[in-house]
Amino acid sequence: MTPELVIFDCDGVLVDSEALSVSALLGMVKLAGGSVSEDAAYEHFLGKSMKSVREILGRDFGLDITDLHLTEMRVELMRKFREELKPIAGVRKMLPKLGLPYCVASSGTLDRIRYALDVTGLLGLMEPHLFSATMVAKGKPAPDLFLHAAASMRAHPRKCLVIEDSPAGIAAARAAGMRVLAFTGGSHAGNPALKARLASSEPDFIFADMLQLPDLIAGLGARDRAS
Repeated sequence: MTPELVIFDCDGVLVDSEALSVSALLGMVKLAGGSVSEDAAYEHFLGKSMKSVREILGRDFGLDITDLHLTEMRVELMRKFREELKPIAGVRKMLPKLGLPYCVASSGTLDRIRYALDVTGLLGLMEPHLFSATMVAKGKPAPDLFLHAAASMRAHPRKCLVIEDSPAGIAAARAAGMRVLAFTGGSHAGNPALKARLASSEPDFIFADMLQLPDLIAGLGARDRAS
């Protein structure tokens, strides 16, 4: 199967934002009077919407995250993005070579997605096909966001390929009936526990160099034709 559509997660796949996001999240947790380790943050929150993060912090960590906490975290995160955020290496060169329709489907809000892509110079390559978890009832690991993106782009789920960096995102792609590649080229991806969780999620392939993606997609199609 040569895919009809490539669906990119944003954080950790197009922009190298996961470490910045976790730092801002841990700052919010501290402000709320709690304590969560960096490893636990990656385990419980990576790839999930802020709505889900807020629910998990309340249910599993006993923290009451107020709207003020969220606002202060977003302000801090946007500052970090503005001053520190970089695109994933190779993305700008890879996208024009992809030769396939593509879009973004991210757990972030649409404003956050646009801001992250804008400050890294990628927005012009991705608009207008941006899809946020705020557009669906359930975020990752539910399949809703990927199914919404596919329907909006008029692609059959079975002919979509998702590029993800989180176990929650891989689970969402699987639940949507889509193939999925795990990307491990972000600065956060050296975490051994995260690598183990990604591998146990059983993506179709794991890769760390975004410039390899066009050849990987061609290889998937060739293997399918030969089988």
